[in-house]
Amino acid sequence: MLSLALAGKPNAGKSTFYTAATMADVDVANYPFTTIDANRGITYARARCPCLDRDERCGNCEDGKRYVAVELVDVAGLVPGAHEGRGLGNQFLDELTNADAILNVVDASGGTNEEGEPVEVGAYDPIAEVDFIREEMDQWLAGIIDRNWEGVERKSRSPDFDIDEALADLLTGFGASEYDVAAALRTLDYPTDPIQWTDAEREALAREIRERTKPLVLVANKADIAPSENLRRIAEHETLSVVATADGELALRRGAEAGIVEYDPGDEEFTIVGDLTGGQRNGLEQIREVMAEYGGTGVQQAIDTAVYDLLDHITVYPVQNESKWTDGQGETLPDAFLVPRGSTPKDLAYAVHSDIGDGYLHAVDARSNRRISESYELEEGDVIKIVSTAT
Repeated sequence: MLSLALAGKPNAGKSTFYTAATMADVDVANYPFTTIDANRGITYARARCPCLDRDERCGNCEDGKRYVAVELVDVAGLVPGAHEGRGLGNQFLDELTNADAILNVVDASGGTNEEGEPVEVGAYDPIAEVDFIREEMDQWLAGIIDRNWEGVERKSRSPDFDIDEALADLLTGFGASEYDVAAALRTLDYPTDPIQWTDAEREALAREIRERTKPLVLVANKADIAPSENLRRIAEHETLSVVATADGELALRRGAEAGIVEYDPGDEEFTIVGDLTGGQRNGLEQIREVMAEYGGTGVQQAIDTAVYDLLDHITVYPVQNESKWTDGQGETLPDAFLVPRGSTPKDLAYAVHSDIGDGYLHAVDARSNRRISESYELEEGDVIKIVSTAT
């Protein structure tokens, strides 16, 4: 399962985002370090369900909106100097090692300073916090590399020394593969002898590895109270960013649970269907204004941007009956899998179960009812029957 981590300074709205995305109970408060121990829950990427191409809905989607499980991790807020142990820095950074991507939540309102302490809205420049998450992560990883570099130097004395392999061993715990290391090294100028590497060269390696293994989507949060100028400047500063109101999403999710509004995560609008007080109605109308301007609350959009754009995954649907699109119990489109773009039917077979992958024979495109080659690259929304000796 893909894992996304919420990163940002304290009081930027990470825990509210987490609650809105998972509907799990966590502490949400207006003071720094509300979160101490990491919260782990399940959220969902949203896709168009293939059942929309048939006469009836499958029963596993919300009127054609398919939600596919993704892990979401909310960790302690990060303050400048975290890589040196300030705040809960080391604990925070350690929690990021297994994440596939980072949602960098920024307080776009400028209503909290760099330590996460409340200030007057607009008093703090949120651009200052856009880059420091990257810098803290880069410096933290550079420190890990530096502390373990002596082991690389020792290995270099061996006649069969391979720097790609040695660095991959060093960085495995950070989620870096030998391919990641090789790709990073291709972008750098560095001495062949590890003993001659400088601190600057190790920092450059850390930066490249972090960018490849922990890419970021910036979430400009608190859009409901943020000055429009802040949102514009953040969008200009950051190429991959999403405007969001986690408070607004949480209000809509809770309103939907209570039967007050009709709303599904990722919708661009909502409908009021229950009785409201004047204050509740005014609050919802303010959320509606933000959604109208930015195409939604931004919470689902941020998750989808990380999964489908940043990590470049697609949603595919394995079935056993290629004509009815059902499993062995007759359930229509029972499963949805997120796989990297470029995956093949055999890759999907292994994603379903290692035994099915080991016993792979061939696959059938259920849309066309035709056998497809093992080298076929799966596409978004494909419905695939896997034929295996294990099924």
